Amino acid sequence: MQSVPQRLSSYRAGRLLAWVVAFWLCGNGFSPAQIITGMNLGPDAGFSQVDMAQIYLDTQVRHVKDIERLKAQDKERVDSGVISALDLEAPNNAVEEFNRASTLLKAQNSKEAMRHLQKAIADYPKFVSAHIGLGLAYVDQEDPAHAKSEFEEAARLDAKFPGSFRHLGQLALSLNDFPTAESALEKAAALTPKDVRVLTVLAYAQNGTQQYEQVLQTAQRVHALDHKGMANVHYVAAAAAMALKDFDTMEHELTFFLGEDPTNALAPVARENLAALTHNKEVLAEVAHARSATTVAVSQPLQTFANSDRLKAQLNGLGNESDAGTCEKCGTLAESVSPNSTGANGAASNVPSSSGSRIGGVWTIRKSVDDVALFFSVSSHGHMVNDLEASNIQIRDDNKPPEKVVQFAPQSKLPLRLALLVDVSGSVHDRFSFEKAAATKFVQKVLSNPSDLGFIAGFATEPIVTQDFSSDPAALGSGINKLANGGGTALFDAVTFACRKLGEYPDDERVARVVVILSDGEDNSSHSSLKQSIQVAERSGVTIYTVSTKEGPGDKTDADKVLEALAERTGGEAMFPGDLHTLGSSLDKLRELIRSRYFIAYKPANFQPNGSYRTITVIAEKNGKRLQVRARKGYHARQETTPN
Repeated sequence: MQSVPQRLSSYRAGRLLAWVVAFWLCGNGFSPAQIITGMNLGPDAGFSQVDMAQIYLDTQVRHVKDIERLKAQDKERVDSGVISALDLEAPNNAVEEFNRASTLLKAQNSKEAMRHLQKAIADYPKFVSAHIGLGLAYVDQEDPAHAKSEFEEAARLDAKFPGSFRHLGQLALSLNDFPTAESALEKAAALTPKDVRVLTVLAYAQNGTQQYEQVLQTAQRVHALDHKGMANVHYVAAAAAMALKDFDTMEHELTFFLGEDPTNALAPVARENLAALTHNKEVLAEVAHARSATTVAVSQPLQTFANSDRLKAQLNGLGNESDAGTCEKCGTLAESVSPNSTGANGAASNVPSSSGSRIGGVWTIRKSVDDVALFFSVSSHGHMVNDLEASNIQIRDDNKPPEKVVQFAPQSKLPLRLALLVDVSGSVHDRFSFEKAAATKFVQKVLSNPSDLGFIAGFATEPIVTQDFSSDPAALGSGINKLANGGGTALFDAVTFACRKLGEYPDDERVARVVVILSDGEDNSSHSSLKQSIQVAERSGVTIYTVSTKEGPGDKTDADKVLEALAERTGGEAMFPGDLHTLGSSLDKLRELIRSRYFIAYKPANFQPNGSYRTITVIAEKNGKRLQVRARKGYHARQETTPN
């Protein structure tokens, strides 16, 4: 039989292992206290004459108190929704399998994680957190049916654990099943009434079911709590207020939204609506009809390495572009409609018009438009070719000529929407000042038309906008100058943020969306994966160009391959200047490359809205000579939604 100290050590060790992973799955940070490993019970020479029986009795009392304290901590965590009470009974084998799976999930190796989660459940079928983890792995594998089954099983096992209902609600939202999402999220909110994440997503679900008064009440609940990072709830509330024609409330909610998150991707739309309210509140419904869209975000400096297990896992998880099979969320393009509409979501094209698509945790409701919009560049022996006509270009979509070419034009005739992302992490400290100077010259030259707009963002652990959308070169240069160096590196999160912000800008005409990244390609802090960031770029119609800040020659690193993948899979180009002296000339070449591209929009032949991957081949010829073309190699067709 184990002694009391041994039982205490085993008890707390097993519990803390489960708590750590449960916290991770729920998206919270957790730093457990050190595990008790036993107490020194050896006799002390200075107390040799003391009654040893009394010492033993006192020791046992202390252990009992420790156990009672730990039980009280367990109860507190269960009551606060951090962990299921059933998980406290998980045997050590199941906990160990679960912790292995958590490590794999963090590395985005969901297939291998599933095997360990299934073992954990086999050892202990009531392991609620293991069922949730398995559901999340299925979500990563784009298998919503099995994910739903696991979340439902977790909810059945413990109806008092809010995490199961939260994940069920978020999954339903991703499928546009608003009634199911609302029901699940209401249960989660009832169990954790002060969880601002749950309440914020509940507001979106309520808006989807047209429960507009409830949306406003939920937004008020969120606003009364500490809701940093959840400013989107005010945007949802503004959309609900517009549906109720309560323009005073709409104005207040938009003001809250902009005050809390002025550089949000939807901030330009919010400012536009506020301007319309100021101008004439009586005609706001007509003015905002073509602009508004309902959205909500579902929302430690470390050393980086050019070659790391993390980057290898990201590259391995990328696979071939067509490996993913069907994609329910990809290829969205549509015209914006009012927030009360529940029209189909998705399209063949990857360049959104007006107010954007559902990307990166942001939902926008739109009509279907099955046109493909494509940007590409053409060169001959390294020199850009700028004088081609439509007759010089052949397109093959899924190996077939287009049904109809809708538009063909040089990109120079389209407004440019540019995001400049500058790596400000500690890994680029020594060359930071030079990079800022080169970037300033680049921006001032590339935005050459009055209709062009750009924004500046630095990224370390998270992206920070230092200059929002502007056409003023001086303002953009000032934004670059404000960039401050230091911190971790979250490259993939920054790419996702920039693409979403570009895609959501309220444009009424075709524009060219471009992200330029100055970075060494290293990442140690992102929540998004490399694959996910590329998918967001695809859905936003963004072309990514990367300029490596790595100095010196050498073998190609994993970080180099990351930069190449971001660029090549979105139709851009990766550049590796090699030293600071050639960085400026590389940016000059990039400016010419961006401005020399062509734009073509076409209707694909035999298009089926089935989420499948469709290849694109572009052939350019002039005077009987084949030219070099750089373009993305394909896209995922939109997935036809089925009414529930």
